[in-house]
Amino acid sequence: MRLVAAVYDRRTLSLLLFTLSFLAPTSPSFAQLHQGQKLVEASLLADTTALVPGQPFRLGLLLRMAPGWHTYWQNPGDSGLATTFDPQLPAGFTVGDITWPLPKRLVEPGDIQVYAYKNEVLLVRTITPPAAIEANEITIPAKSSWLVCEAICIPGKADVQLTLPVATSAAPANADLFARFAALTPSADQPPFEIAWTPTATGWNLGLRNATGATRADFYPFADDKHPVGHTAARDLVAGAADLAIPVAGSAPVRGIVALENGQRRGWIVESTSAAPPAAARVQTPAAKSGLWTYLLFGFIGGFILNLMPCVLPVISLKIFGFMRQAGDSRADIFKHGLAFTAGIFLWFLGLAAVIIALKSAGSEVTWAFQFQNPWFNFVIGAVVFLFALNLFGVFEIVLPGRASQGIAEAGSHGGLGGSFAQGILATLLATPCTAPFLGTALGFAFSQTSAVIAAMFASIAAGMAFPYLLLSAQPGWMKFLPKPGAWMERLKQFMGFPLAATLLWLLYVIGQQRGTEAVIWASAAYLCLALAAWLYGAFLGPLSSGRAKTLATLGIALSLLLGLGYFTGNLFARAAATTPEKSALVPADGMPWVPYSEAELQRLLAGGKPVFLDFTADWCITCKFNMRTAIDTKAVRAAFEKLGIVPMLADWTNSNPEITKKLAQFDRVGVPFYLFYPAGRADKPVILPELLTEQILLRAIGAQP
Repeated sequence: MRLVAAVYDRRTLSLLLFTLSFLAPTSPSFAQLHQGQKLVEASLLADTTALVPGQPFRLGLLLRMAPGWHTYWQNPGDSGLATTFDPQLPAGFTVGDITWPLPKRLVEPGDIQVYAYKNEVLLVRTITPPAAIEANEITIPAKSSWLVCEAICIPGKADVQLTLPVATSAAPANADLFARFAALTPSADQPPFEIAWTPTATGWNLGLRNATGATRADFYPFADDKHPVGHTAARDLVAGAADLAIPVAGSAPVRGIVALENGQRRGWIVESTSAAPPAAARVQTPAAKSGLWTYLLFGFIGGFILNLMPCVLPVISLKIFGFMRQAGDSRADIFKHGLAFTAGIFLWFLGLAAVIIALKSAGSEVTWAFQFQNPWFNFVIGAVVFLFALNLFGVFEIVLPGRASQGIAEAGSHGGLGGSFAQGILATLLATPCTAPFLGTALGFAFSQTSAVIAAMFASIAAGMAFPYLLLSAQPGWMKFLPKPGAWMERLKQFMGFPLAATLLWLLYVIGQQRGTEAVIWASAAYLCLALAAWLYGAFLGPLSSGRAKTLATLGIALSLLLGLGYFTGNLFARAAATTPEKSALVPADGMPWVPYSEAELQRLLAGGKPVFLDFTADWCITCKFNMRTAIDTKAVRAAFEKLGIVPMLADWTNSNPEITKKLAQFDRVGVPFYLFYPAGRADKPVILPELLTEQILLRAIGAQP
C-alpha cells in the first residue's frame, strides 16, 4: 500500500509529515511516487563483488531524486530532516558512521537556508564482517527514510537489501560511483591552507589564507541544538583569501565543514577554539562621561522633539484639533483634557520601561522600538489606527451607557477624557519607531544602567513629549490664537482621518517588508472585515435602532470579526512567508550601491583602507526614510561617494538582528536612525553623524564640502 502524503507548510510541519510516514505499511517498491511522478528511487550498493571474511567494505545507499527535488544533509539547516540509513546486520558484523558528501546551500523564500542534495546522493557506511563466516552468501537489509522537497515536502522511506556471495577474494564494484562521492566527502586532515578563528561580537570570523586556485568558500555547520549557528554567507576568494562570518548563539565553539570550489568541490572538517570570545569593546562617546542629570535633560529634550517627528504628527494633529474644539470650554475642563493626554503618554512610556526592565533582568537584548520588529504588534497597531480613522470619518461613534456618558460629559468636554487619554497613548505608540536628536544618547545611557535610572529616563522622555500640551491646556488664554469652533470643524475632523489612513499604509508597508507581499493582502482583508464591523456598529447599534436590527448587526459584527481576525489574520501569520529582501538587490541602477552590513565585511573593508559610511535603518522608521530620500541617496552624495571611494553599507534593522543590535550597543545606541562614517585609515575613530541629516551635513562630514 503506497503512502499518500498530504501537502503541508514545509517549515513548520516537516517533522509531523516525517512521523506520519511511519504509520503506513511499507511499500514493496523502492521508488517513491507522487501524482504519478517518481520522486526518489532508493537502492543499496557495495564497492565489492563479494564479501571477504574480516575485510571491511563500503555499503552505499543511493538516492536518485526527480529534477527540482532535494533531500537533506546531516544538518538540514532551517528546515527539513536528515536522511536515515540503518543496515540490519547479522551477528558479528560491525558498522561505521554515515559519511556524508558535501551538500549544497539552498536559499528558499523567506531567507530559509537549507543544506541539501539534488539529483543523486550516495550515503556510505563501512561494514566490517567477522573473521569467519559459515554461510555461502549474506543478505544485508537496510531501512531508510527521508524528506524530499520542492514546492512541497513529502516524507518517504524504503526497505532495501543487498545479497553478496562469501569468497576468499573480491573485485571492486561500482568504482566510479564510490570514487565520485568519496571525492566530495570532507577530510578530517589539516586543510592545505591557513585558517584563523577570530572572535567577534556575534560569533566567529573564519579567515582563510593562501587557498591558491580556489574561487569560492563556504561553511556548513554541524548541528548543535544547544548553540544554533546562524547563516554564513559564501564568499569569493581574492588572492586566495576570504573571511567567513559565522554567527552563533552565545559565541560558543563551532564545528563544521569549510568547502572550497576550484572547478571541483572539496571540504575539510574544522573546529573553532574552545575559548569564548571576549566581550566586545564599547566605543565611548564624549557624552558617556556626563552625569545623570545631563542624560535626563537629553531625554526631556528628545521627548519634546518627538512631537515634530513624522511618526507622531498624524496623532498630534488630532490633539490640536481637540484644543481648537475645546476653545470655548472652561479652563478647568481644558486642563483636565491636558492631564488626561499627559497621563496616556506617561502610562505608555512607564509601561514600556517596565517591560524593558523585565526583559533586561531576564538577560534579553532590549532596544528602543523593539516592538516594531514584531509583525503582530504592527498588525494590532494598524487596527487601532484604522479604527481611529474610521471614527474620524464618521463611520461609528462610541456611545456609553447613560450614567457613564453623563459622568464623562460632566467631568470633561465634548471629546471625553477617555478620548484624550487614548490619544496620548496612541501618540507614544507611533513615536517609538523613531529616535530624535538627544534621544539616542539618552536611551543608550539608560539601557546600561539600573532599573531606577531606566524608569527615570522614560519618565523624562514622557515629560518632554507631554510638556507643550500640558502647558497649552494650563494656559487656555493662548488658545485665542486658534480658530473659534464652528460647523467647519466637522469637515476638519473628517479630514484628520486621512493622516491616520496614511499611517496605516506605512504600517502595511512595514508588514510587507517583514512578512512579504502576501501578508499585506491578508492584513488588508482583515482590516476590511474590521471596517465592516465598525460600520454595522455605527449604523445599527445606535439608540434609534430597533431590537431586530441590533440583533442582526451584533451577529454581523461577530461574523466579520471572526472572519477578519480569525481566518485572515491566521493566514497572515501562518501562510505568508517571512521575507527580508536584500537591500542591494532592490537598489535601481542609478541608486546607491549598498553593501549589506556584517561585522566581518566591515572589518575587511576597513582593513583594506576603504572609507565606509554605515547607515543603521529600518523600514518602520519614517525618519530613516526621510533622511534616505533627502540627504543620503541623492545625486550629489552618490557622486561624492564614488569620487572619494566611500563604500555605503546598510544595516537593516527591520527585523530583529543580534549583530546589528550589538553594533549599536558599542556606541551606546538602542535605536535608529544612526549613522557612522569611517574615514580611510581611522577604523577605530568613526565620525558619528546626527539623527536628522541634511545633504550638506553629510557632504561636510565625508570631506566633500568645506
